[in-house]
Amino acid sequence: MNSKARFLIGSVALGVLAIASATTASAQVTAVPDAAAEADAGGSEIVVMGMGQTRQVQTLSTQDIAMLAPGTSPLKAIDKLPGVNFQSADPFGNYEWSTRISIRGFSQNQLGFTLDGVPLGDMSYGNHDGLHISRALISENTGRVEVAQGAGALSAASSSNLGGTIEFFTRGPKDEFGVEANGTYGSENTVRGFVRLDTGALGDNGPRVSLSYAYMNADKWKGDGAQRQHQVNARIEQPLPEGKAFAFVNFSDRRENDYQDLSMAMINRLGYKWDNFAKNWDLAVQVAKIAGNRTDSGVPTTDPTAGSAYPSPIQTADDSYYDASGLRRDWLAAAGVDTKLGDALTLKGTGYYHNNKGMGLWYTPYVPTPGGAPISIRTTEYNIERWGLTGSLAYETGANRVEVGGWYEDNKFRQARRYYGLANTTGAPSRGSLDYPTDPFATQWDFKFTTKTYQYFVQDTLHLGDLTVNAGWKGLKVENRGNALVSGGLASGTIKAEDWFLPQVGGLYKIGDGQEIFADYGENMRAFASSATDGPFATTQAGFNALNLKPEKSGTWELGYRYNSSRFQGVIAAYYVNFKNRIVAFSNGAGIVGNPAIFQNVGGVHTYGIEAAGTYRILPALSIFGSYSYNNSKYQDNIYKADGSLYAATKDKFVVNAPENLAKGEISYDDKTFIGRFGGSYTARRYYSYENDVSVPGFVVFDATVGYRIHTSSLKSLTLEVTATNLFDKKYVSTVGSNPLAIRGDSQSLLAGAPQQFFATLKTEF
Repeated sequence: MNSKARFLIGSVALGVLAIASATTASAQVTAVPDAAAEADAGGSEIVVMGMGQTRQVQTLSTQDIAMLAPGTSPLKAIDKLPGVNFQSADPFGNYEWSTRISIRGFSQNQLGFTLDGVPLGDMSYGNHDGLHISRALISENTGRVEVAQGAGALSAASSSNLGGTIEFFTRGPKDEFGVEANGTYGSENTVRGFVRLDTGALGDNGPRVSLSYAYMNADKWKGDGAQRQHQVNARIEQPLPEGKAFAFVNFSDRRENDYQDLSMAMINRLGYKWDNFAKNWDLAVQVAKIAGNRTDSGVPTTDPTAGSAYPSPIQTADDSYYDASGLRRDWLAAAGVDTKLGDALTLKGTGYYHNNKGMGLWYTPYVPTPGGAPISIRTTEYNIERWGLTGSLAYETGANRVEVGGWYEDNKFRQARRYYGLANTTGAPSRGSLDYPTDPFATQWDFKFTTKTYQYFVQDTLHLGDLTVNAGWKGLKVENRGNALVSGGLASGTIKAEDWFLPQVGGLYKIGDGQEIFADYGENMRAFASSATDGPFATTQAGFNALNLKPEKSGTWELGYRYNSSRFQGVIAAYYVNFKNRIVAFSNGAGIVGNPAIFQNVGGVHTYGIEAAGTYRILPALSIFGSYSYNNSKYQDNIYKADGSLYAATKDKFVVNAPENLAKGEISYDDKTFIGRFGGSYTARRYYSYENDVSVPGFVVFDATVGYRIHTSSLKSLTLEVTATNLFDKKYVSTVGSNPLAIRGDSQSLLAGAPQQFFATLKTEF
């Protein structure tokens, strides 16, 4: 981390400590409620259905996340909510190459994500403007997650939230001293530990501090490799007379080996457990040499004596590679305030800084090492340095509340593709896959991107007895500039997405007896990506110059009904989305090779559907939850070439990776001593070509947790839990779209879901 980063992070912490000292000396303050307590707005409910909201929104509390295996991504926890489809190739939902979340047919890079108001970008694997939640926050520190399936809040700091917004909130420091610790051991030699220290109030109404550390090391469930991560979270909160000031610094160092991308033909021929060659280096070298002797492989000739027949069951150079991995190191820091200024004004403001260093590594047979092995290590290298400000000012008088706010971000992103040599060894490669390599022998391309984001919003909420009306708009402008240090045939230049009026209006009417109806309409726009591997810059210069792209936009209508009683709360909603200017990157060769993508505006997409969810509390300790979603998302246009001939027959075809039907259900028990949870999830068939001629079948998977908790005079609690994922060992395809999908036919863009896994955890709190 450079000196600028250290200075900014240090300034964040010192600034809030100064606020804390000054405030403690001069004011009588009130305690800040714990974020977890705020999350549990529904009493003992772990899913809150959004009562009082004019939009479709649900909140998941920390209690629900705690029922999963420690270290599990909160994205996996929200998978049970209506309209949400989450898939990953690992049992924790953290393997970033594989994690995919979609809402109502909108893919992950068309959603918005924030942590305590700080933008996380679109959380894609090659993220150019943020980081994944699995790196941004230790899972045990998640206080709550708010999911807006349609038009997200106008205040959300996101330039990608076409189809929904997911906002994560940190569990704040406690008012009293305490220590939490847990340890997990399980399948694939999984070892994970977590410890958290809460100082409590330092002095009379002084600041509260929490410090946390988490470590994880797990083998892959197939092949050779590991998932390793170190995380540190530090947070301070200072109560103010009518609010709080806060700051946090979060660190993550994550290194993980990849699973082999599959096609359905490979699954049928090689099985779900087929993977990379590691640790069989000699076989990988042999296949690379053979590939060099075949005219159908595209691999340079390295050893004519090796022959041209692959060893069974290999049929192509892309059936398996030696290894691949993802390395990411992040610092995320922020400081802010949320307080009233008198009786009518409320001020919120946050400044943030993010620094990332990362690499994606691949042992490629397509580029041999000069004078060395017939394989080299190809990297895609990432360096992000971004800072920004978010803020709002609200004025409330009587039944009326008016709020204005904005967001500014300056993001500098450097991205490069390089090749590192491997010696001509036997038995093992001369470089490991989980270390950052040095001294490249070639640079294919190297770019500096600058992205500046400007957003403002205005909204007014009026309460008229049982009727609530909310209306407003936001404006968004994102400027992207790409400068080539080494172009490698890719594009440089400038592009902009701009719309200063994106309206949103909603209404809520309370019928009585815990019933209410709501309706809303909202528009959103997605900015272009500043990246050589995603978005307009990922094509050739000629292709970029010929582009006449318009930014993707959506208009979402919602109508719904909610009911809440002492035992039952539920929601049912219908929606319609008009999605314009959908931009698709079509594959151009094997996805991992990284050929320039073919970008095309595929026209409109119309989406309609219905969602329902409910929780019924049978007994104080026993509840059942269920949700069902129907989604119909179809392309409205065919795609034509410049000469007018048909390029792709996509009209009336279903959107890829958008299941029509999703059904989730679970039963939970917690009487403060015994703990139990059993849940199932059904995902319908998903297409993975744009002409819908290939698909992956639907599937059902079940997870379960059982536990026992004791309380002693020296411990607040001591809990033993056993968690099972994919309880009945279902074989299925989890991830669709690990590489760009084809217009038609099979493609190597699938990943298999993890098999049955078991984990035992011992938790303590004192």
